[in-house]
Amino acid sequence: MLCIAFLIFSFSIYLRPLNVRDFQGVDKVKAAEGRLVWQKYNCQSCHQLYGLGGYLGPDLTNEYSKFAGSSDVLKAFFKGGFKQMPTYNLSNKEADLLIEFLKVTDASGNGDPQNYKLLKDGMIEQNGKK
Repeated sequence: MLCIAFLIFSFSIYLRPLNVRDFQGVDKVKAAEGRLVWQKYNCQSCHQLYGLGGYLGPDLTNEYSKFAGSSDVLKAFFKGGFKQMPTYNLSNKEADLLIEFLKVTDASGNGDPQNYKLLKDGMIEQNGKK
């Protein structure tokens, strides 16, 4: 019985349509390459996205909008470091790609876990949206 319930739950998760949205002013190809830069420099070991990741640095889910979309401020953090953050020798292209990734992340939602509601099926909902 437990196995049947597990299979039903698993199929219900994978049969749900994915909510993939297009965000204005964002290049999806560059954002995907920016995710690879994020992984290359292991940013998740210190920073979080949507409340998941390391705890040494701040959650970067909505960091792009905190600086009013100023890429220059973010590039200064990437290249110069800040407090515990080491200096990374990112190329201009890598910095631009990483910013594009952070733009998409910022546009996709809010990273504050207090804005999420746990549903009965174990999924989460943000501001009334599945």
